[in-house]
Amino acid sequence: MKKQVRQYSAEEKSKIVIETIKGELTIAQITSKYGVHATQISNWKKQGLELLVQGFKSKTQSTDPNQQELIKNLYEQIGQLSVERDWLKKKSALFGLKG
Repeated sequence: MKKQVRQYSAEEKSKIVIETIKGELTIAQITSKYGVHATQISNWKKQGLELLVQGFKSKTQSTDPNQQELIKNLYEQIGQLSVERDWLKKKSALFGLKG
C-alpha cells in the first residue's frame, strides 16, 4: 500500500519556516513536532528567504520587459495627450470658448 504524501498549505509552510528562523527550537525538534523531514524544512526556508528578498526589490526591477515596454508606451501617450489638451485650451481661449 502506498504511503499518502501530505500536502502543506502556504500558511503551514510559513509557520514552520518562521519557527526555524526564530531558532527557539532545533531542526530536529521542529521535524518531530510537524512530521516534516529536515531537508524539506531547509528547502522551504531557502524558498521563503528568496521570496522575502524579492519582496523588497523595487517594482521596476521585478517587472518583465513586456510590462516595461507597455509602461513606456503609456507614458508617451500621456505626454502626447497633455500636449494636445494644452493646444486645445489655447485655441479655445482664442475663440472665446471655456475649456
